[in-house]
Amino acid sequence: MEKKRKCWIPSFLCLVFLLHSSASATTTSAGGPKPGRQNQQFVLVHGACHGAWSWYKLLGLLRSSGHNATAVDLGAAGINPKGVLELRRQADYFRPLMEFMASVPAGRKQVILVAHSLGGLAVSKAMEEFPEKISVAVFVTALMPGPSLNATTVMRETNRGNASQLDNLFTFDNGLNNPPTTFIFGPNYLAANLYQLSPIEDLALASTVLRPIHLYSEKEVSKEMVLSDKQYGSVKRVFIISGQDKVVRKEFQEWMIKKNPPDEVKEVLGSDHMVMMSKPFQLFHLLQKIAHSHS
Repeated sequence: MEKKRKCWIPSFLCLVFLLHSSASATTTSAGGPKPGRQNQQFVLVHGACHGAWSWYKLLGLLRSSGHNATAVDLGAAGINPKGVLELRRQADYFRPLMEFMASVPAGRKQVILVAHSLGGLAVSKAMEEFPEKISVAVFVTALMPGPSLNATTVMRETNRGNASQLDNLFTFDNGLNNPPTTFIFGPNYLAANLYQLSPIEDLALASTVLRPIHLYSEKEVSKEMVLSDKQYGSVKRVFIISGQDKVVRKEFQEWMIKKNPPDEVKEVLGSDHMVMMSKPFQLFHLLQKIAHSHS
């Protein structure tokens, strides 16, 4: 029997969000925090091939609860104007987040950085560059390298657990004798591995608006992802496990936690890889608790 899935939010509201909220992906949200709450700023960073739009449920929940919340489109993602082949260096992909963090006023730790999936690399880089502005970094089934856990090792390990590529698409813009240059998820892979527990409407949305991601060499990743105990290591970290994630599998999440222990570990039960789609309320409540404990 086919399992029926209910849409969390009417489709036309999804469209309104895409036209309005993603357009402000590098600016703070309108409306301040509730009276008495410290001026914390949630900054949400998407995973591979996705964009700020993937956080629409969390943005709605956070903002309606009085939090400042922003979702960022990384380079050539979402509505970012760059083309994927323009991103010659990994720093080009990270640049929108780095520019946003640079715009945050200095003076106290006010940013709660939230990473999903591959977004963990961008958030880790921001931790290294702007530790004085970050109260806590939250890795939602995200890649979590560290000073003693090289990013290339993390990427190699996660790729090892994803042998089945189904209809995922690679391009070879430098010729078939050279490594692939871009990657994008195929609709069948999305349905079977990323969105298998999410509402069908969210899968349809993703299938419509995904964009390819640039693939960087291990040399480029190692050069860009230099993380130190002094900078990166000074920021509090929380890892949120998704037990039914088929992309960043639970055993791999636990491997990263063991190799690079965070300050706290939480878990969202019954979620697929797209935790913010399949279990938005559970993730929201966890983020609320994390914000309170680091205020």
